[in-house]
Formats: sequence, structure tokens, C-alpha cells
Amino acid sequence: MEQELIDGLEQQLGISLRPESDFKSLREHLARRITELIEHDFQELVRILYRVDVNEHKLKFLLQEKVGEDAAYIIADLLIERQLQKIETRKQFRQSPPEDSEEAW
Repeated sequence: MEQELIDGLEQQLGISLRPESDFKSLREHLARRITELIEHDFQELVRILYRVDVNEHKLKFLLQEKVGEDAAYIIADLLIERQLQKIETRKQFRQSPPEDSEEAW
């Protein structure tokens, strides 16, 4: 599992994730945490979704489309997906250092 993904999720969610060995374990761990938030601190969950910038329209659509499925897993998938998007964006815009010192500012 990519450490950058785990680090980002820990920072965004304010929780500690053990280095999960695979995607399924990470997803289950996140879903358990999300279930806790749904049951005990829904406002915190909403704040996290806003901070992570999960697409609200996509979330509503998926919750309506997948009636009967566990909402915590749907939300966990969206959180992981969004974090992976952020990682990719950072990689695309990361600049390599100039090869020639004269090109450096």
C-alpha cells in the first residue's frame, strides 16, 4: 500500500491507520471509522468530507444508486479515490530540480 495514501488519509481524517497490507484492509478500517462517525459524530464526518473535498453530487448519486449497500464503504471508497487524485496531481506538478545551476533562480 502506498505510504503517501495512508499518510494523507491519516492527516485528512485525524486518525491513525496502521500500515495496511492491502486495499481491502484499508477500506474496511476506514469504513469502521466512518460508521462510528455516522453513529456518534455526524457533523465531524461532514466536516471531513468537506475538508477532503469529496464531490457532494457524486456522493449523493452513489448513495441513491447503491441502496442497500453500506454507506460507510461508499464513503470510504470516495475518500480513498479523492486522496489518490491528490497524489496524482502532486506528482504531475512536482518539478524536478534544474540540471544546470545557472538555470536555477
